[in-house]
Amino acid sequence: MQILKARFALRATASQFQAWSTAKCRTAATDSKIVEYKPIRSVLVANRGEIAIRVFRACSELGIRSVAIYSEQDKLQMHRQKADESYLVGKGLPPVEAYLSIPEIIRVAKENDVDAVHPGYGLLSERSDFAQAILNAGLRFIGPSPKVVQQMGDKVAARQAAIDAKVPIVPGTDGPVTTKEEALEFCKQHGLPVIFKVVFVKLYPVKLYKSR
Repeated sequence: MQILKARFALRATASQFQAWSTAKCRTAATDSKIVEYKPIRSVLVANRGEIAIRVFRACSELGIRSVAIYSEQDKLQMHRQKADESYLVGKGLPPVEAYLSIPEIIRVAKENDVDAVHPGYGLLSERSDFAQAILNAGLRFIGPSPKVVQQMGDKVAARQAAIDAKVPIVPGTDGPVTTKEEALEFCKQHGLPVIFKVVFVKLYPVKLYKSR
């Protein structure tokens, strides 16, 4: 009798699981209809030189239209020739400032049906406001979320995040070094060589790290 009860209980449990599984699949199928998948068909690289060329090569291999930007001084640069399309930004500005013109980059992207923006490295790649501006414009940012970009762009916050995650780190100052006396004291304590690192791209105080 107990064996029969156990069998009935097992069958009931199996039936309940099957019903739950079916409902779950239906829910997943329903949810999947809500998510609209949009493939990336075109990428603008907000950078120059070899950095941009590497991304363009990847785009070419994947069948993605590549879009370059260039300053007036870079009109003959190779990265412009390697892209499927290229557009001038920052007319009248010095070359570096031209590539830092966020409104100009977004304008080019919107006017030329660009799906996503790749920051490369350097220039705007550590600017969280750039990542956020791209998203606000309805484009996709190829990189971390603005929150992560902000945290990693601030080397003090990035170091603390590594410590919290129990990632091994080299000896370094807890915060920005503001005087030469602080820098000298660190060098005396840890020895040379020492790396000077900009704490945040918009500020420019430095941190010191012991180089292995």
